[in-house]
Amino acid sequence: MTEPDDEAPGEPVAESTATEPIPAAADDDAADEVEGPRRRARRERAERREAQARAVAIEEARREAKRQARGRGAAPAKPVPRGAVRGLRLVLLSLLLIVVATALGCILYFTPVMSARSIIVTGIGAVTRDEVVNAAQVKLGTPLLQINTDSVADRVAAIRRVASARVQRQYPSALRITVVERVPVVVRDFPDGPHLFDRDGVDFATAPPPPALPYLDVDNPGPTDPATKAALAVLLALRPEIAAQVARISAPSVASITLTLADGRTVIWGTNDRTEEKAEKLAALLTRPGRTYDVSSPDLPTVK
Repeated sequence: MTEPDDEAPGEPVAESTATEPIPAAADDDAADEVEGPRRRARRERAERREAQARAVAIEEARREAKRQARGRGAAPAKPVPRGAVRGLRLVLLSLLLIVVATALGCILYFTPVMSARSIIVTGIGAVTRDEVVNAAQVKLGTPLLQINTDSVADRVAAIRRVASARVQRQYPSALRITVVERVPVVVRDFPDGPHLFDRDGVDFATAPPPPALPYLDVDNPGPTDPATKAALAVLLALRPEIAAQVARISAPSVASITLTLADGRTVIWGTNDRTEEKAEKLAALLTRPGRTYDVSSPDLPTVK
């Protein structure tokens, strides 16, 4: 008789549950097989973008650090304002005008484009044109801008009979000299003949005096002599119709001025104080008959 088997027929045989560990490489391969090629490609692209972004950020940070170290800011350049553009245009235009004006001035100064081709003299009477032109010392053909008008006027005014002179450039080719001659106011005799004096006491001519010119009787006539200045101040203060009657004015001193009229009447003037007032009183007194008229005290004028 046979012995029964240890395992009953039809019953499953129990297997051991213990398993061996799977290697790491096997796990990665298994993960790759599970992830799939498309998902792996997307993941790799994302990783590359992140790495590139980190590299760019690092490079920008490095450049910014260099710029700050060199003192240059990272701020963007500001646009040029319109006002600055207009100002620059004005500056350029001003420079252009200066250049043009300088060039024109050089042409006029150094070339005979505008030169003195004629000299015009006005205001002369006793003084001749030749005297004025010779004193001016201006050579015809000289550029007008090279002529010093003040110097020319001073040379012309040095003529004895000339009181003042004015010199003007008349473009394009003329120089005008305007002369003011001295006018005789009084006359005084000297060994070489009668000398004519103007209102300033300047002895400007030795010549026969005009008719009815008053005679000046002072010791040292001249523009700086106090007696001369006082006598002329009295004569110039008189009304024209009264001054025309004066034949002689005597001033031994500034306090003893006397007028002698053409008809022989005498006017005691005294000092030249209150001259205008005395001249008014004298005009009224001369309407009265008499030989001596005293206005030395204008408050108490007298007739004798």
